[in-house]
Amino acid sequence: MPFPEVSRMESREVFVQLAMQEGANIRALCRQFTISPTTAYAWLARYVEAGVDGLTERSRRPHTSPRQTPPERETAVVALRQQHPTWGGRKLHRALRDQGVEQVPAPATCTAFLRRHGLLDADEALKHRPVQRCESAAPNALWQIDCKGDVVLPAQRVYPLQVLDDHSRFLLGVQVCADQRGTTVQAALTSLFRTYGLPLRMLADNGAPWGTTQAEGQLTRLSAWLVRLGIRISHGRPYHPQTQGKIERAMRTLQADVLRGRTYADAAAVQAACDAWRQTYNTWRPHEALGLATPASRYQPSPVPFPETLPPLLYLPDDVVRRVSQPGCISFEGTTWRVSKALIGESVAIRPTDTDGVLRVYYAHHRVRDLQLHHPPDEE
Repeated sequence: MPFPEVSRMESREVFVQLAMQEGANIRALCRQFTISPTTAYAWLARYVEAGVDGLTERSRRPHTSPRQTPPERETAVVALRQQHPTWGGRKLHRALRDQGVEQVPAPATCTAFLRRHGLLDADEALKHRPVQRCESAAPNALWQIDCKGDVVLPAQRVYPLQVLDDHSRFLLGVQVCADQRGTTVQAALTSLFRTYGLPLRMLADNGAPWGTTQAEGQLTRLSAWLVRLGIRISHGRPYHPQTQGKIERAMRTLQADVLRGRTYADAAAVQAACDAWRQTYNTWRPHEALGLATPASRYQPSPVPFPETLPPLLYLPDDVVRRVSQPGCISFEGTTWRVSKALIGESVAIRPTDTDGVLRVYYAHHRVRDLQLHHPPDEE
């Protein structure tokens, strides 16, 4: 059986002493010491040449490595990683190549450099697995929106609001807000709409200020304003953040690159850091889901401009139009029906369906609810 590591040198000495005796059977000794004849004769030659010192373990590393990466290229990879601690080997390879660096090390080599310098978290690496990705067919077909949990500053709390284009992963904005009220978010979105135009649809989670699948008409004042602009509203499945996987991932990158372990004096300092990070994220940082292209290379503004005055509500000629009164109700055929508090003062349309006794209430293009004429409201 093989000798343990602690006695390997001693075993070699014993083998050599036995093998050099007159009449020794080298082959039999090889079987006894579980070594090959080639190894045996190599030990004997090294012992004759250098004595006991010749039996020490020798490195198998070649004397020269013509294809070894020059130290300065390894230094460049490590330095870029230190600037961007969340970038892996593939991103670093692409970024250096885009900078015009000659003979950039392969992605796997870049990863090996990070591992050698202790810059890879093994536990974090285990979390990353290939995923099946889906995306909208064109820019502005869908925007995702979400607000990062509060960031505590010396004198206040702030809430970074992110808006991301689903097709290109382009971050349209990272706005540091003092709160998450609908009026605050509306002001931030108004600025983005003026810059980039209007999307066809927006995806948000459930709850204030976006609206929810469980609320009356699924609307808040903010989402009603978006509907009035002609934007269709979608909500992620409750307790399924993966529905908004792209913006959730961008949120984690913002947390790692900008917020975690750092202290800012005020909201202006956080905003400046977010602005600089967003510029890097959009125009320089290679995105693996885009084949290591940048989001800015795939995004273009929407052709639908933001109207400074809300367009009028237009309904079909045969629609029955009702005004929503306090507390978010309409009257139809002598019965009061709850619609949505978010629509108080607005007009809605009542439209027939293919089902007898069922009418449908719309606010602009948005389906608010169905009216079951055969079931009074108190039986709903």
